[in-house]
Parts: sequence; structure tokens; C-alpha cells
Amino acid sequence: MTDTPHDDLFRRDLAPLIADAAAFDGWTDAAVNAAAEIAGVDPAAARFAFAGRGASSRAMAMITAWTGSIDADMAENLPASRLATLPIRERIRTLVEFRIDAMTGREEALRRALIEMARPGNLAATARLGWKSADVMWRLAGDTATDYNHYTKRATLAGVYAATLSVLAEDRSDDHADTRAFLGRRIDGIMRFEKFKAQVLKPKGERPDLVRLLGRLRYPAR
Repeated sequence: MTDTPHDDLFRRDLAPLIADAAAFDGWTDAAVNAAAEIAGVDPAAARFAFAGRGASSRAMAMITAWTGSIDADMAENLPASRLATLPIRERIRTLVEFRIDAMTGREEALRRALIEMARPGNLAATARLGWKSADVMWRLAGDTATDYNHYTKRATLAGVYAATLSVLAEDRSDDHADTRAFLGRRIDGIMRFEKFKAQVLKPKGERPDLVRLLGRLRYPAR
């Protein structure tokens, strides 16, 4: 049976409440029941919305919905028009920090989600989730690349975001200062990589002369 937009919206709306409960119950039917009770919806209907062939499959359905809810909230609160005046570095930082704030208070749910996502049978779904969130962020940041840059940017950001989540899950610093500092360093790395890539892809006549550059490094001008 194919899901309808209404089904997706139902899961997305319930997902943050499930995340709250997952801190205590894990990503289980018990968390779905608790969320349904708070939302005032039929627990059986809620469980059916996250049905799967096994506990791990159901957990991933919940985590996918939670990720989707954050994607949607981020797009609503930080549209491309609002970010357009910022340097690209700050656009990416702002978008990822929005996600950090969205998970604040839900670190235990995040930690349990990362455990589920790391299971061998869930790695492909986890990769798709990371890619999708990275794609949403780059689009909001104004990226319009359609060549291989489209893919390298998303792959790089997905990796940075995954690493940031791992730090966030264990971060006990005030206002997640350690996570934000980690993110800042990784974004600096992304920007250096993009700058290097742009240099390499320049037309031949505009590329730096690597032989001359190496000569200067070996025999610096006096």
C-alpha cells in the first residue's frame, strides 16, 4: 500500500513527541503509545503509521519521521530568502545550528537513534537520511549546482552533519558549545575544500602553475 501525503504529515507531526518519549522508552511502540496519548490520537492508528516487519524497521520509520520533521521546520523557519544576505559559510552554520537547537533536550533520544541507525541493516536508510537533510540544507543555502558539484557538496555536508550529531549526543557543555565549536571547524574544512575544488576546476589558463608554485616553495624569493 502506498503512503499518502496525509500519512507522511501524520507521522511528521507525531515524530517530535515520539522523540521526547524515546529518551525513556527507546524508539519503540511504547514511545509511539506515549506520543499518541499526548497528541490525543488513537494509539493503534499511531502504531500502524510506523508499522514495519521488525522492531528495527519500526524504529527507523520513527527516526525518519523525526528527521523529516526537522527538515520541514528548518525550511519553514530559514527559507532561502532569509539566508540570502549571509556568506555561504554562515548559511550552512545557521542551518546546522537550527538542527542542533531542535535536538536540544532530546540528546538521549538522539543517542538511541544513532545506535539504531548504525545497525548493519539500517546503514543504507541512514545514508539516505543524511543525504536528504544535506540536500535540503544546500538548497536553502542557495546551491544550484547540477554537475558533480551537486553530489560532492551533499556528500561532504552529510559527513560533517553525521559527525556533528555524534558529538552532540555526548555533549554536556553549556549551550552545546563543544558541538558548535566542532561544527565551526568542520565547516571551515568544507569551505577550504570548495575553494580548492574551484581552483582545480578553473580553465587551464586560469589555474595556478603548480610547477612554479612548487619552485617558489623550494626556492623562495629573496
